[in-house]
Formats: sequence, C-alpha cells, structure tokens
Amino acid sequence: MTTDDSLEARIPTDCPDDIREILLHAWSHDLDTLKKLLDSRGKASAQDPTTGETPLHAAIRACGPADEIHNDTDDGEEDGVVEEARSVIQELFFSGAIWNDVDSNNETPGCVADRLGRKALYNMCVDAGVRAELLFALMDGYEQLSSGSEDGADEEMTEADGPVENEGENIKDEAETAEAETNANRSFVPPEAGEKTVTSDEYLKSDLVYDAQKLVDSDLNGVMMSWETDIMNRSVASLIPDSAPGKRILNIGFGMGIIDSKFASLNPARHHIIEAHPAVLKHIATSEDCKFGPAWEASGPEEGAFKVHAGKWQDVVPKLLAEGEVYDAIYFDTFGEDYAQLRMFFTEYVTGLMDQDGKFGFFNGLGADRKICYDVYTKVVEMHCAEAGMDIEWEELDVDIPGMDESGKGEWEGVRRRYWTLKKYRLPTCSFMG
Repeated sequence: MTTDDSLEARIPTDCPDDIREILLHAWSHDLDTLKKLLDSRGKASAQDPTTGETPLHAAIRACGPADEIHNDTDDGEEDGVVEEARSVIQELFFSGAIWNDVDSNNETPGCVADRLGRKALYNMCVDAGVRAELLFALMDGYEQLSSGSEDGADEEMTEADGPVENEGENIKDEAETAEAETNANRSFVPPEAGEKTVTSDEYLKSDLVYDAQKLVDSDLNGVMMSWETDIMNRSVASLIPDSAPGKRILNIGFGMGIIDSKFASLNPARHHIIEAHPAVLKHIATSEDCKFGPAWEASGPEEGAFKVHAGKWQDVVPKLLAEGEVYDAIYFDTFGEDYAQLRMFFTEYVTGLMDQDGKFGFFNGLGADRKICYDVYTKVVEMHCAEAGMDIEWEELDVDIPGMDESGKGEWEGVRRRYWTLKKYRLPTCSFMG
C-alpha cells in the first residue's frame, strides 16, 4: 500500500490552529518563525490529533524521496532541501522533540527518513535516540543512588557527595515534568497504544505451551520459536570458534533448549543452565523430548559439571560467583526483561564470570520491531560494553524466512504479535579489551 505523504493528508484542515501553525512551518523549513513558536515546553512535539504528525515528521516528510544521486549520501551537501531540514530538525531536538513518536502509519520520524532514503536525516534521528537512551540510563543510576540501601551505605556519603545526588534528582524531576507537560495536551492515540508489555514477574506466573515450532505464554506471546535456530547455531559458532570441545559454558534462559542442544553437541567440560520459569523447569525434568533432565546432569565428567540452576539469574549468578565458577562462553536470552537487566548483567557480572579469553553473547532482539530502534540499541550497547571493558563485534545475518512478513500467518501463526520484523539480525560477540 502506498503511503500518502502529501501536506494535505498529513496536516488536515481540522488540525487545531496552534498545532497546525507549528507543523506548517516545520514542513516549509521556516526556521526563524519556528524558533519563535517553540516558546514553551512541549511545542516541539505537538501532534496532529488525527494523523499523529509531529514537527519532526513534517520536516522530514517535506523533503520527499531521495533520488539515486542523493540516496547514498550521509551529509546531504548535494541536496539543499536536506540542509534546510537538518537545521530545523536540530532545533526541534534542542527544544525537546521526541525522537520515537509514531504517527497514524505507525512510523517514527526516523522510519519516514529511512523509507524516503534520507540517510542524513535518519542518522540524526538515530543519534537523538542514542542520546535519549543514555540519559534514561543516567537517570536510572541517579534514582538508585537516591533510593537508599538496606545496609545504610548512603548514610555514609560525604558532604561533597550530596550535590551529585540532588543534581540527579533534579534531572529526573525535570524530565518527568517535561514528559507530563508534553503529554497533557496530546490527543493522538498511536496505533499500538493498547499493546501490553509483558514484565518478567508476569511471565514467570504465566502458563506456557510447547509445540514443535514455538513456546508461547498464556497471552500467546512468543517466548521462543524454531525460526531462531539458525541464529542460535551461528551464535554458538561465534562463541566457540572451531567447535572446540572441553569448554566451560553458561547459558541464561533455556526456553526450547535450542542453543543448549548445540552447546551440548560440542562436548563441553562444564555446562550450566539458569532457568526461572516453573513450566520450563518441569519440561526439562519430565519431558521425554528434553535431554537436559536428571540423566544429563548425572552424565557430566564430574559432579556439578552439568547442571540446571532453578531460579532467576539475579539470584543464581551471585552464588556462582561466590563458588568461583568461570566460563569460556556465556550466552544470555531471557524473556520479559528490559535492556537495563541485560546491561546490569554484562557490566556487573560478566567481568567476574568470564575467563580472560572468553566470549559473551546475547539474543539481540533489542528494538527489533523497527529498524531505527534496532540501530539505536546497537550504538547504546557498544557504548555500555566499552564502559564495561569489552569490545563487541557484530555479524549481520539474513532473516529471510517465508511467512515472517505478516502477523498471524506463516511463522507467526498462533502468536499474538511479531517480535521480529527485520530482514537482518545483528549478532553480537563480546570479549575483554586487550
């Protein structure tokens, strides 16, 4: 279906006058007038109640599709309209525009830029997303700093530490106030506004259903599916080059056992699995189709070499650290947890769990429902890995599987929504610097 990118379709005549004025000046790249209109908080993210058009959408959409000459340029120097748009977009971001607002076509501004082939503008949106995610991570850190601790550690803060805590609270308070004020006057309802996000606690309480092709929870959310097999196989090959036997392996999140089956085929010296869901643990212990039950644990080269640890990784991993466990290959693939948990794992625990020459990987489904979110998280993970003293290498794999393009059909039959919509998978392999 062709998208109607015309001004008449995106900024209708019944748009409220104050919003319409901002959108029209953003569309015409009238920077001087637009600056005067962005005089109060929230104006930069004004949104048409019907189309969901924001000033960012308008500034990008007005450029139209790039031709073959300009499609491959990142700087836009040969295209005057892009230079004008860049200045407007920069001002909008400076004034608080939201990088990932979606319109009635379920497109963010970056999605529009990508569809139109405007790479320079797309990259601006990616960079804005990275800045936003890093700021959220910073605010989370400050929130933890000011929340107190069970052992009373924060009571030992020196006088010099105080302003840092207050500064964090101020940043967080200002951000929350800005968000509240921005949302107060917005009546546009995004296409996926009713989509429920599954939390880890809800997932662990849900019923699960196994079949040959997938594992789903009681709400038909896909927990793991057989189409991931190629990705898992390639991940093992990256974590254990040349399929070397005798490695020490830790996998967090068993699911359907796809990656653990591949790990087990390499004759590891040590193979530990952490799994939290009661239904998965029951499947492991009792299913004739699963080979990781008691008999597998008893088959290890020594007691405890092959083991399924029952519980949340946040509870199990500290015990493994205390016991001095070290691994050559670590893989992380949990369900219902946000990026903050993955980051906590590789910044706080991998350094103690992984051998100096070991490798760490994870299922990279971060933001996999749209390209720009995937690209944003790629950069964010790179930065946080560097902070943790790790290099990260990416390998791009094709996800060219029949039936992946349409919800409820093909690979997605019996699954409530697609958790993957991209044609490329970016496989991460992390190792210690130096």
